[in-house]
Amino acid sequence: MNERYFENATILIVDDNKTNLQLISTAIADSRWEILIATDGESALEQAAYAQPHLILLDVMMPGIDGFETCRRLKGNYITQDIPIIFMTSLSDTTDKVKGLSIGAVDYITKPFQTEEFLARINVHLKLRFLTKQLAQQKLELEQRVQERTAELSQALHELKQSQLQLVQSEKMSALGQLVAGVAHEINNPVGFIKGNLNYISQYTSSLIHHLQLYRYYYSNPVSEIQNHAQTIDLDEMIQDVSKVLSSMNLGVERICEISQSLRTFSRSDNFTKVAIDIHQGIESTLMILKHRLKANNPYQPIEIVKDYSILPDIECYPGPINQVFMNIIANAIDALDESIDISKIDVGQYFKEIIISTQLDSSSQSVIISIKDNGNGMEPELQERIFDQFFTTKAVGKGTGLGLSISRQIVEEKHLGKLNCISVLGKGTEFIIEIPIK
Repeated sequence: MNERYFENATILIVDDNKTNLQLISTAIADSRWEILIATDGESALEQAAYAQPHLILLDVMMPGIDGFETCRRLKGNYITQDIPIIFMTSLSDTTDKVKGLSIGAVDYITKPFQTEEFLARINVHLKLRFLTKQLAQQKLELEQRVQERTAELSQALHELKQSQLQLVQSEKMSALGQLVAGVAHEINNPVGFIKGNLNYISQYTSSLIHHLQLYRYYYSNPVSEIQNHAQTIDLDEMIQDVSKVLSSMNLGVERICEISQSLRTFSRSDNFTKVAIDIHQGIESTLMILKHRLKANNPYQPIEIVKDYSILPDIECYPGPINQVFMNIIANAIDALDESIDISKIDVGQYFKEIIISTQLDSSSQSVIISIKDNGNGMEPELQERIFDQFFTTKAVGKGTGLGLSISRQIVEEKHLGKLNCISVLGKGTEFIIEIPIK
């Protein structure tokens, strides 16, 4: 790095002695540096703040404020604090030199000075000044690159996590959809056959009973063998019960058809195209699938479902993923209630478990609001803050993946541009609030 590198440098010379100014100017006349001159401390402060020179040559002994005070003020101003200062003095007292260096000067030049030494010192400090500025600029650029790279990596990590969630969600829904659709299809065929034939068997049975009654009316005294057989099989009671049996079978078949329909509704494969649906159907299909978990099952008590449905318009959504959200949240509510058994309250009849599901229309945001609230134990604030984190679960090992609520939030907020929030009070239960835009 040669001197031409600093040919555009600006040097401020501060000295009240014209002879000294003439000598210094002559010494550096061959350089291409720009020279600024000040004859007192006040004007030096003004010029330094305005011109921001690369180096200041500062006389110690001056009228008004001396060089030491001028140096203090220069270092106290954020505009001029980084400008290197070389004191020029005829003083040889070590105490004065130490004082100058302690308040921020970088060097001393003792008068009378040797021209070669004088120029060498200036060159050294100009090089240090330019190198320091260059290093600071490179540091700033490096920090900006690190920030940009960090932001890129954070974004990439976020996208990777989202892709992972989408993959898990897609795989779960695909596997569940295929399984449920297959089960529903396999159920439909025999159930359809049974349902169709039940109509015929009801008609046949009614006709046979009528025929038997006619026979008994016109032939009231059959042979003893027929009378004995009628008593053995309790024919009169059988005639009364057969219609009840057929009615029960019809109810059972209708129940299986409802379950099959719920399975088909829950596992809808509209994952890539939004369709308009009645959101209540999705909730009902989920409750139908989870019905076995709502019943009393020792040591668990039955869970009452309280429904408060409002009249809602159909909403445009992806039915399969939305039903998965209902499944995750309601299943979590059941788990929370199963874990909150209070035997002392059960014994005195004060304990009950319930899940309140309510829906309403928010006209201001053109959204539907679904609230799913349980009266379980609730959560502590620190747990509530983490429930939507990936892989975070409060369940025992093997009973939870920590992905259900994370996937649910992604489905609601990213896939449907809605909101999913949780409100939980320790000892009073937990409420999940789902907001989904109508369109």
